Amino acid sequence: MSNASTSSIQTMAAAKYISWEGFQQKYLVKEDGFKYEWLNGEVEKTPYSMNGAQLYIVMNLLAHFSILKAKNMVAGVLMPEADLFFDGHHRRPDICWLTKSQILALAENRKEVPAFVIEIISGNDVMNKVVRKMNDYRAANVQVVWHILPEHGEVHIYSGEKLEHMQVCKEEDICSAAPVIPTYALSVNNIFAKEDEA
Repeated sequence: MSNASTSSIQTMAAAKYISWEGFQQKYLVKEDGFKYEWLNGEVEKTPYSMNGAQLYIVMNLLAHFSILKAKNMVAGVLMPEADLFFDGHHRRPDICWLTKSQILALAENRKEVPAFVIEIISGNDVMNKVVRKMNDYRAANVQVVWHILPEHGEVHIYSGEKLEHMQVCKEEDICSAAPVIPTYALSVNNIFAKEDEA
């Protein structure tokens, strides 16, 4: 291979790298129907898994948390689409649980890792990207991850050391965020409920 060809390949490879500051300016403000995450200088682009047809799931999850919080049964907050770092990689979990102290630390630009993460997995998600994200969660010692699969009516709960234990929940099976938030538990049917309360 000629020096000119080698130089061209190196230039192309270098063009793919973007600093965190550059990523913040270019990608965090984009509103084009995609989610952008920063992985050690590379940009990972995926379609939003939470489309309009799935917002009711987020509503159900947040509403249940609010009911428990009003009864002083949970603390902290369930936060959609927070910009966080897991083992050096920037990720935007669909929903994560943060304590008050973590939120205050994030306000001072300190990196915090939530112990509980929820991802809504749509038909657009590519399995390799889901696996890479799970590997980041494992490396950062996330304790519980829920994968909500609307197309299958299932919730897969990952827990244990390095998230090696997986439980498949359907219908009236109870999804629990234990041991992180033992009181946050609801059935799969409640997660997917579409009752009109108006």
